[in-house]
Amino acid sequence: MGNAVDEKLVGMGLRVSVSPAQTAFYIILVMMGILGNATVVGVIGKSVLMDRGGGRNSDIIIINMSLSNLLVSVMRNTLLIISDVGLGLYSSKVWCQFLMGVWVWLRAVNVWSTLFLSAFHLQTLRRVAPAMSNLSGFHGPPKMLLLTLGFIWILNYIYCIPAHIFSTNGDVNSTETLMLVSGTTRPLLGCVWNFPSRSSGLAYATTSMVIHETIPIILMALTNLASLYTLYTHGRMRSSAQDAPMIKRVPAERRAAKVILALIMLFIASWGTSIISVNYFNYNRGSSSEFLLVIARFANIIFITFSPAVLAIGHRRLRSFIKSLLSH
Repeated sequence: MGNAVDEKLVGMGLRVSVSPAQTAFYIILVMMGILGNATVVGVIGKSVLMDRGGGRNSDIIIINMSLSNLLVSVMRNTLLIISDVGLGLYSSKVWCQFLMGVWVWLRAVNVWSTLFLSAFHLQTLRRVAPAMSNLSGFHGPPKMLLLTLGFIWILNYIYCIPAHIFSTNGDVNSTETLMLVSGTTRPLLGCVWNFPSRSSGLAYATTSMVIHETIPIILMALTNLASLYTLYTHGRMRSSAQDAPMIKRVPAERRAAKVILALIMLFIASWGTSIISVNYFNYNRGSSSEFLLVIARFANIIFITFSPAVLAIGHRRLRSFIKSLLSH
């Protein structure tokens, strides 16, 4: 420890005052998020692997979203817990650059993965008939779906490169002069942003807010409204086209739409609260800034924690797994 020249005591910086009760509640939320999303990935992932048809497209998208939730919890939120309980941690500049880049990357992927689920469901509703891949003996997931998911991860990795480059490790007295919505609500493990100038840092934070917060949330709201309108239109057509394949699926698709709508509303409430709080800190710091950062911290975990429960309500395999688990 003493031989590492560039290592400093971390876990300090701009610390937000939280009570023991708040810390305990946050630990419970993080553990619930890890267990819930791991269950979703495991249960649905097993069904996809065992399905000779390659699994349903929606299941693959749900796995992708839950995997991003799980990685955010493991790579970031568990470290927040370690910092909060007062354990002294050490981190070098190289590790800070790695962690800051990963945090921004995973949070950005998390946003776009959630939007993709909503957009995919809207596209499914607008089909006149069920997907032909499920009817023609198609084996394996469609390449276009996997390419799109891969594109989400790769493009957001490119976006996180500045967060990786312009990060460093601070000392005990380091304070944060800039908060990035997609990355962190406070310095974590002593890692701080170190942009060449405050203006370039604010430009990156503003770009992050627009690309990874504002635009996705607006698109989520629009796609869900379009999904509800499409279901309403199909419902009115049932009396005149009882035998249409898509019309027969309206009740099931309506249930799926309600689940996805609940997910998106939970996401918007969670991220919307975080965006308002963090950007108030960025641009108009005042006496209430510390309180808002506490709010943002809990808002960031709400969606990750409760999205598995929402999915379990509408997913048959998850419901069956939970019922069998509770019965034993």
